[in-house]
Amino acid sequence: MLASLNIKNVVLIDQLRIEFQSGLCALTGETGAGKSILLDSLGLALGARSDAGLVRKGTDQASVTAEFDIPVDHDVLAFLKKQDIEGDTNLILRRVVNSDGRSKAYLNDQPISVTLLKQIGEMLVEIHGQFDTQSLLNPRVHRGLLDDYGVKAKDTNAMSASWLAWKDKERAYLQAKEKMDQARADEEFLRQAVEDLDALSPKGAEEQTLTSLRERLMKREQYLEGMNTARAAVEDAEAAMGQGWRALERIGEDAKPMIEGMDRASAELQEVLAGIASFSTDLDQSEYSLQEIDDRLFALKAQARKHGCEIDALAEKREELAQALNLIESQDDVLDELMRTVQKAREAYIEKAKVVSKAREAAAKKLDSLVAKELPPLKMDKARFETSIETLDEQDWSARGVERVQFLVATNPNAEAGPINKIASGGEMARFMLALKVVLAEVGIAGSLVFDEVDSGIGGATADAVGERLAKLAKHRQILVVTHSPQVAARAGHHWIVAKDGKKDVRTNVIALPEDQERREEIARMLSGAEITEEARAAANKLLEGRAA
Repeated sequence: MLASLNIKNVVLIDQLRIEFQSGLCALTGETGAGKSILLDSLGLALGARSDAGLVRKGTDQASVTAEFDIPVDHDVLAFLKKQDIEGDTNLILRRVVNSDGRSKAYLNDQPISVTLLKQIGEMLVEIHGQFDTQSLLNPRVHRGLLDDYGVKAKDTNAMSASWLAWKDKERAYLQAKEKMDQARADEEFLRQAVEDLDALSPKGAEEQTLTSLRERLMKREQYLEGMNTARAAVEDAEAAMGQGWRALERIGEDAKPMIEGMDRASAELQEVLAGIASFSTDLDQSEYSLQEIDDRLFALKAQARKHGCEIDALAEKREELAQALNLIESQDDVLDELMRTVQKAREAYIEKAKVVSKAREAAAKKLDSLVAKELPPLKMDKARFETSIETLDEQDWSARGVERVQFLVATNPNAEAGPINKIASGGEMARFMLALKVVLAEVGIAGSLVFDEVDSGIGGATADAVGERLAKLAKHRQILVVTHSPQVAARAGHHWIVAKDGKKDVRTNVIALPEDQERREEIARMLSGAEITEEARAAANKLLEGRAA
């Protein structure tokens, strides 16, 4: 609920702080006392458009701070979390307006955008009046309000989940179709590419193998000459070692360690000779000539450039292209299967939507009937309220259903029902809102509702009916009502009077009336005018005594 409103330098208000209470709160005062300034100030704190004309003459800036106490499960906290903003059960909205009309917005003293401030404000307060209305006048929220009123959350959640599942499968089908269409267009290219790669038959790590072999072949003569020279040197060394071995053998047992060393050296020389022979044989018996290696490397590089990959990835690329080609050949079956899943998902969504549609129709009938019962006491017995449910074309279906919901009204029996903000006058609009809010008392997230002169143009029993309904609504929400009706003011649990002070330096002030005696005087003034009579006081007492009835 709105806990307090602190206003500084707004038009006729110098410095003002109002501590609000829960339940029904009435603000009264003579015409021109400044009640509209209070609503304009509250609107600023809730994100309404700023205006340089709101800044008190002779000052540089105006500021309004609205403090709210909200429950821990209020939707605004989840909303703030999505914006990466920390919030708690005490929220302070502040708006500062400079003399040039530019403004800044704050949440708990942290700067935020005015757009975000407005979004937060709409979740905390609803304003209904002759010229300023919110929420219920916006057709985009009507469907949600009807669902909150008469449709089970599990049914709307199931419908929403079915919608998301259907659209996911539809996207998968369209993506597959797009890929297959592209593949079909590239079929000739794919087929030729696979044939070319099959003819080339690339192997893994082939580039390094061919490059190494090419280097060896380019140095073939040099390598062969070196191998021959090495072989001759090793053979000479082996012959010399044979002579040394025989000389040591004649020495006998004392030369045994040296003989064993000569044996080991001879074995290693044999390994060297074997390696030289193998390397020379490879050079002599190479599978490729230098020209053949160059031609193959050229062909591999050309294919790698063509497919935008490394030479060693050509074998993998061939498999990828072959899979794409196979997909083309079997694409009709794949698409048919995907389409079948899309159709099943669509049918599942329609079934869930039918459940919600049926519940909406029943809720609409009940809502229309209950609102109709609220209208006659509000001096609107000829008015009509209708909940319009219009089935949408399939392209307009959504996770929220297959129909558009809109609240329509007619102010006389023969008139065609239309949008409330285009059909009703300011006072009628506010009373329609009151009747609807009484029926939808537990629907919506705003904890505070403001009614500006909802009793305009009525009196007597009708005004009393308005007060009774406001009091009834105040059992569920904090209600702030700006009123000229003594019947409405008498129903309030809390009462403030808005008045002007001073002659030259005129200022608006707000005075709490905590005692029934003070309230009696104000209500008597509302009944009789400037001169308060004993008859007016007696009537005021009667109204105050009847508020508990």
